Amino acid sequence: MADSRPGRPLTAVGAITTVLGVLLLVWWIRRIGIDDIRAGFAQVGWGLVWIVLLGGVRFALRAVAWMLSIEPPHRLRFREAFGAVVAGDALGNLLPLGPLASEPAKAAFVRRGVPLGPAGMAALLFVFDIPTELREIGELAIAGVAVTFGLAVVLLWMRPAVVSRTLAALLPGSASERRIASVRALEDQIYTFASRRGTLMVPIVGAELLFHALGVLEAYITLWWLLGAQPSLVIAFIVEAAGRLLTVVFKFVPLQMGVSEAGTAFLTGVLGLGTTLGTTLGLVRKVRMICWTGIGTLLLVRRGLSATSVLADPQLNRTPE
Repeated sequence: MADSRPGRPLTAVGAITTVLGVLLLVWWIRRIGIDDIRAGFAQVGWGLVWIVLLGGVRFALRAVAWMLSIEPPHRLRFREAFGAVVAGDALGNLLPLGPLASEPAKAAFVRRGVPLGPAGMAALLFVFDIPTELREIGELAIAGVAVTFGLAVVLLWMRPAVVSRTLAALLPGSASERRIASVRALEDQIYTFASRRGTLMVPIVGAELLFHALGVLEAYITLWWLLGAQPSLVIAFIVEAAGRLLTVVFKFVPLQMGVSEAGTAFLTGVLGLGTTLGTTLGLVRKVRMICWTGIGTLLLVRRGLSATSVLADPQLNRTPE
């Protein structure tokens, strides 16, 4: 029987962090000045529509990468993959769990057409975004991306059973042997994916890289509209890298309410662009996030899915055999 007891603590945590985030956002906007922020939105104008549409293109790229990751004889249609990505992202934004909620939601969304095993394994390949850590200047951020890809190559080459070994150390005894074996099998599937689907690795990696490149483009054009002048590409890269870092660190705050605006404002202040610009930039992104979260929530409702049903479903949260 599914255990839904974690639902109440998660709801409480989500409610508390949301309230704190809203309070932070209100305090920060009052500190910056609503008139200056309104003027910034006026500069963006109808460009906000293009930013929201650009977000849809990024979801489409993620959907394509996921489609290519599904192994024969199973197939995933673009419409289903796109809906699953948007719905999963929405649930991840609304709950203080991040990928722990969004990935099962994606698998649940497509379970009518693709078994949970292949869908879940493919989703796990994209749980972690490229962790571009913000350092002092853009060159170090770029170097961090290069190191990350290098580590990924080393992991694929050496194939260390990191997760299963960690579980074995934390959960000794015969009772956990079956689960550890299942996790090790899942690790083997992920590590050998490149050798099984080698011809598709280029478009899959290309779609993922383009996903992040469009994030930099979003920052670039938004800065351009707010500044009224063409910004540096390095500045846009730093702003996007910081945005990704804030998303990862504060994923437990639903919609990253308040923290993304204050964090982006702090960064743009350090860069000499002013805190008002950073706050407005964060709010523009928040509008894009809320729009797609709303669409994703509607898709979940239409599919008859809820946070409780996804998190309590033992099939969705079971490690594939």
